Amino acid sequence: MTTVFPSPVAVDGSSRDDVVLRVGADPGSVRWGTLPARGDEPLATVASGAVVVFDTLSHEGILEDQGRDPIAFFGAQGVAPDDVLDDAIRVASVGDHPAGSGPHVVSRPIAVEGARAGDWLRVDVLRLTPRVPYGVISNRHGKGVLADELPRGGTTVSVFARATERDGQLYGVIDRTGPDAVAAYRAATKGSHLGVVTDPRGASDALMFLLHPFLGIMGVTPNTDEHLNTVPPGDFGGNLDINLLTEGTSLYLPVQVDGAGFTVGDPHFVQGNGEVSLTALEASLTAELRLTVVPHDRFVADFGELSGPLVETPRYWVPTGRSHDLDVALRRCVREAISLLETRAGMDEAHAYAYLSAAVDFDISEAVDVNLGVHACIPKDDLTRR
Repeated sequence: MTTVFPSPVAVDGSSRDDVVLRVGADPGSVRWGTLPARGDEPLATVASGAVVVFDTLSHEGILEDQGRDPIAFFGAQGVAPDDVLDDAIRVASVGDHPAGSGPHVVSRPIAVEGARAGDWLRVDVLRLTPRVPYGVISNRHGKGVLADELPRGGTTVSVFARATERDGQLYGVIDRTGPDAVAAYRAATKGSHLGVVTDPRGASDALMFLLHPFLGIMGVTPNTDEHLNTVPPGDFGGNLDINLLTEGTSLYLPVQVDGAGFTVGDPHFVQGNGEVSLTALEASLTAELRLTVVPHDRFVADFGELSGPLVETPRYWVPTGRSHDLDVALRRCVREAISLLETRAGMDEAHAYAYLSAAVDFDISEAVDVNLGVHACIPKDDLTRR
């Protein structure tokens, strides 16, 4: 199979001249299923404002219900062994995946000089590049919005997707019907063949959709000695699954422990709001991120007293809220939005509340990760228009 994407890095290991560190996804550089905890030794320490390159690894194709054998799993979909990532093979082979933990492969913590608990860490998403031209969308029994209905039969369904470039745009390609990747893998291990996903070049039975790569997990180390499951997001960030966090955006995270202990993972080619079947189009990315400490007082002066992550895009300020209860998540997001408007736009709470009701969309980030997420898109132009 021919990879259609450009190399994410130059020969010297970076596509930029200000990169100070590259973090791979080998077993010694990642955690599988759990987040970093207070007291963990950082993988490295960087200065505030440093650019770090992360080779992130998707968990899809290496999990136990997919055989924990990415060469065989992806091979059943026509992927050549040479097109399976070496780190996927190594992590699947020797990685420690604790029973009952989450599925995600995340980086060990990166400390940022000068970060103190109470400060904020600004993460600028500079570049996101696919590492492979394929990925997987999964639905597992007991999970997803229709957990009591799908998948039928109670077995994991993993839909394989290829990626292709057309007229300068990246697209995902899936078949409209047919066996899923888990069924194909199981058939292949028994010596039979169920077919592979349609070649993307003009096949009438394929469905194509635009890709918008982003990282599902970006977070700081939680203030606990427990290595938390990677699935539920929190005020520390983590598995936020906010699909707005594409290239050219920023994420502000409230620092929980000195040094921040930044971690990243769960790379996505694209995801719909809600992430209803359980996963996005999960696929490995190389991410170039800038990590900058924002002192507490400066953040409060700019944005108010927020409790959880804030997203900035070229068009929107995006406050967030999370809870096991979607109604509570919405209320928390509304409160964060009011606080932001009081500080950023000089509004009182009554007028901020009215404006939010009239002009701002509140969207479900994800409805499948134990703590459900809501985010609000406040147009920047509204706050400066005269």
